[in-house]
Amino acid sequence: MAAKLRKGDDVIVLAGKDKGKKGTISSVDPKSGKAVVDGINIAIRHQKQTQATIGGRTPKAMPIDLSNLAMVDKNGKATRVGFRMEGDKKVRFAKTTGDVI
Repeated sequence: MAAKLRKGDDVIVLAGKDKGKKGTISSVDPKSGKAVVDGINIAIRHQKQTQATIGGRTPKAMPIDLSNLAMVDKNGKATRVGFRMEGDKKVRFAKTTGDVI
């Protein structure tokens, strides 16, 4: 099955503590149905000091469920993603505007 959301897509968060925030997908895990979005769902991780790195509290973007994300169209609004054939290629398009993504 083709992925509706992919790495590099601009998305908006639909639910959760970061509702309404926008970001770019940095990685997707299709098996678990989650994606990591830059600047969204930030958690503090504690790092022990080693000879190579300094310790402390480091912010880290945690995975968020794909069902809580929606693609952002050219108008900056949330949109659903559809698929259609253009010639021999299967392309994704925004349902609100009909534009190819």
